[in-house]
Amino acid sequence: MQMSSLKVFCDLAETESFTKAAQINGVTQSAVSQQISALERQFKAMLIERSKKKFRLTREGEILYDYSKRITQTYDELQNRFQEVRDIVSGTIRVATIYSIGLHDLPPYMKKFLKGFPTVKIHVEYRRANQVYDDVLGNVVDLGLVAYPNKDPRLEVVPLRKDRMVLVCHPQHPFAKLKTVPLGALNGQKFIGFEPDIPTRKAIDRIFKEHNVTVQTVMEFDNVETVKRAVEIDAGISILPQTTIAQEVAKQTLVQLSFEGQEFHRPLAALFKKNKVLSPAMKQFLAIVKEA
Repeated sequence: MQMSSLKVFCDLAETESFTKAAQINGVTQSAVSQQISALERQFKAMLIERSKKKFRLTREGEILYDYSKRITQTYDELQNRFQEVRDIVSGTIRVATIYSIGLHDLPPYMKKFLKGFPTVKIHVEYRRANQVYDDVLGNVVDLGLVAYPNKDPRLEVVPLRKDRMVLVCHPQHPFAKLKTVPLGALNGQKFIGFEPDIPTRKAIDRIFKEHNVTVQTVMEFDNVETVKRAVEIDAGISILPQTTIAQEVAKQTLVQLSFEGQEFHRPLAALFKKNKVLSPAMKQFLAIVKEA
């Protein structure tokens, strides 16, 4: 029995998916099945109920998962402790991020981190917010980066900075001649929004409701880049994080405006699974991201 087999078993138990367990460990689904079968032969017990219904551990499987989790966590702590003693920062960090953070906030911090720790590899995946949470909880990634973080007892949430939200319009839109706009002026305007399940969309909907503003939503998208392209063709106005439109404002393809007498901000956060053993590389990466 090897440590890797126990880790594969834990990942399988937590993701309830042979495909995801294989992805996490960089092996084939067949290899996962073989390692589980080897563990069953080792302990002379069935660990997983073989049925086409929902994935389920047997009683023996639950016992093995409980002990295996403790063993693998202790092993991770041991490895990380050795790295700290030797002043080694290496390995791979797997990050899942929503598009706006990954494309506009993360790059300068990655550049700074990799300059200081060139032996570390960072693997970044761009995901919808709900998928970021699933990936973190399923151990598919080490860290998640999201906006408007949810409270979850299974997660550690590290607050980062706050994005200022601004009104965005086409240079030929009547608003473009102004410096500030009352929120009430948005009533009846054609609006380019995010899809209803996106946290930023939910936050904007709350703002509109609190201020009795009703817009005419003409398009909905799942990422900030597509929203910007729609505003650039004058399909409507939008509300976006200021950091995500800097390039377009500089090129004068978009105009940003402040809201008269008030400001709105979008909180950003890093997530990792509770009780996760943070490697020296992850600790350093989090420290740099938090500097903002």
